[in-house]
This record gives sequence, structure tokens and C-alpha cells, in this order.
Amino acid sequence: MAGLGVNIDHVATIRQARRAIEPDPVWAAALAELGGADGITIHLREDRRHIIDRDVRVLKETVQVKLNLEMAAEEEIIEIALQTRPDQCTLVPEKREELTTEGGLDVLGQRDRIATACLRLQQAGMEVSLFIDPVAEQIEAAAALGADAVELHTGAYADAVSAEEIDGEFADLVAAAETTLQAGLVLHMGHGLTYRNVGRVAEIPGICEFNIGHSIVARAVLVGLERAVREMKLLL
Repeated sequence: MAGLGVNIDHVATIRQARRAIEPDPVWAAALAELGGADGITIHLREDRRHIIDRDVRVLKETVQVKLNLEMAAEEEIIEIALQTRPDQCTLVPEKREELTTEGGLDVLGQRDRIATACLRLQQAGMEVSLFIDPVAEQIEAAAALGADAVELHTGAYADAVSAEEIDGEFADLVAAAETTLQAGLVLHMGHGLTYRNVGRVAEIPGICEFNIGHSIVARAVLVGLERAVREMKLLL
């Protein structure tokens, strides 16, 4: 069974909406662990719209499972990662105006920049995953520059509406998963996955890790975070 990384960014979003001290994502991480989370995922954005530097530091000290830091390959954020040393860094594209991450990294177009970031993080003892679209050329480029893993962007599948469109996007994920494993990379998946659409994806062979956030936090508002995490784990 694939592991579940629970993204707690949106707990911090609620806090930052009032510039308050609660709800604390550190508490959320503890509850997610009690619910069975195999990892905690956070995205330290350049504009600090939800997770802030303090959260990264405290979570590094308190999280007992895998801590995965999503980040842009920007010098300021790389330095923070080198100082705090999460277990894994997932390099993602980032635009200040976007509501959430839109699409995967263009590894082919930014090969040197991404390769340099990967090497620096790996030399400091962290695993590096690249968040990319389910495209063979991008997967092969990720393997060529030495990434440890790729997280396949499942957003197109999650956003598909018609049965034909859903089937097509799912087929792309299956093919990309095979390419990832053949390239010798660890396979992760995430983005837009919900309690309604994750089951089919979970049946794809070889997936090591899912990273899911918004759907879990949305359910947690109504049923509590520990229960919401347990319910997602059952679907995996």
C-alpha cells in the first residue's frame, strides 16, 4: 500500500487569514500522525501565504514521520532547506498569483538550475523529488539529472469531467508510472486527489507515496483531522 503524505498547508491558510496564532499547523501534524499519516507535507512559498519559516523549524523538531518540504528552486528557500534539513524536498514550480500549484516543473527547460538545486540538497542528506507532469520526456530528464523520485501531477485527471476524458488522463498516469519505474525513480503522485477519485489511482502498481492536502483538510473541518486522515488511508 502506498504511503500517505498529508499536506497541512491549508490549516496554515486559515491561521494566516487572520494573522493569528491558531489553528497551528504543528498541532495539525500531530493529529494527522495519530490518524495514520506516513508523512507530513508543507509548501514554503516565497510569499509565505500559509506556511511560514517558524512552521518549518518547529515541524522539523516535532514531526515523527517523514517531513516533505515542497519548494521552488530559489536561493532563499534552498538555504532554509539546507538549514532545517527536512527528510525530503519536492521541487515545484511557483507563481505568486496562482491559487495552487499549476502544472509540473519544466525539467527539460530548466535542467541546469534544477540539477544544481538537486545536488545541493542531496549533498546535505535530503532526498529530492520533482513535481512533474505525466510526460515521458520530463520523467527521463528527471532521471538523467539525478533526482531520487518524481511526483506525477494528477491535476488533469482530477479535473477531468467526462468518462472519456477521465479514462484518457488515467491512461496517461498509468503510462507515466511505468516510465518512472523503468527509469529507476521512486514514484509519488499528488494534486487534486479526493476521496471520490483516489481509489482508481491507488490501484496503479508501484506508487510509493501520495501527497494529498485540500480534500483532507476540507473534510477535517466537518469531521476532525484524525478521522479525515484515517478515512483517506482506508481508500489507499
